[in-house]
Amino acid sequence: MSSAFDRLKELIAHLRSPQGCPWDREQTLKTLEPHILEEAHEVCEAIRSGDRDRLREELGDLLFLLMFAAKIAEEDNLFDLDDVLDGSFVKMKQRHPHVFGEKQATEAHEVLDAWEKNKHRELSAQGKSVMSGVPRSLPSLVKAQRIQQRAASLGFDWETAEGVFTKLKEEIGEFEEAWKSNRLKDVEDELGDILFSLVNLARFLGIRAENALQRTIEKFLDRFSKVEAEIVKRGRMTLEEMDAIWNQTKKKQ
Repeated sequence: MSSAFDRLKELIAHLRSPQGCPWDREQTLKTLEPHILEEAHEVCEAIRSGDRDRLREELGDLLFLLMFAAKIAEEDNLFDLDDVLDGSFVKMKQRHPHVFGEKQATEAHEVLDAWEKNKHRELSAQGKSVMSGVPRSLPSLVKAQRIQQRAASLGFDWETAEGVFTKLKEEIGEFEEAWKSNRLKDVEDELGDILFSLVNLARFLGIRAENALQRTIEKFLDRFSKVEAEIVKRGRMTLEEMDAIWNQTKKKQ
């Protein structure tokens, strides 16, 4: 009896065959790209929701698309799924010398430091920048934090959080100056610098900026839903009335 993995692999092959699905047969690696990105985000949402059944389903959807992409690559004579699995096995084993080699690591931060150094050595051996492994399609907050982590792995980093905070205040001052001077292009640039510095501060404090913003968005949506419900009941309301409901909801939370 075939394993679940083999059954899914056979299903994908059938969907791509002449007897399969017209839509599936038309797909290419390029057309799958937005679907893979969307499913990855849905996995993250399922993790945040804490819904076990939803997470299982979303992981299955993402796994299906990854295997589907490998099947297309095989048809294009690029590589097959076994190549993907073997490559992942070798890479992950090499990046865990504290498990499979002589090096020792007892703390998570030691593992992360070693991981970044190993990755840098691999990229350097290929003549690539340490930044080349950061996908351009990442959300901006995640991308900024990954770039900062890569820079820090080479020693390009602040010594203390106070230094990062001082830089943040400096950027806010430059933003305010550009805004008061009505230099619109500079305002956008300086706002970007503030966001980048905020992400850097989050990284330095061990906070994932993307998660922090997502939580704030979820809080906002929850509180605003209460305000919106009152607007539906009462009709048009003043800002002061809406603000009072907002603050009342905030206190309850």
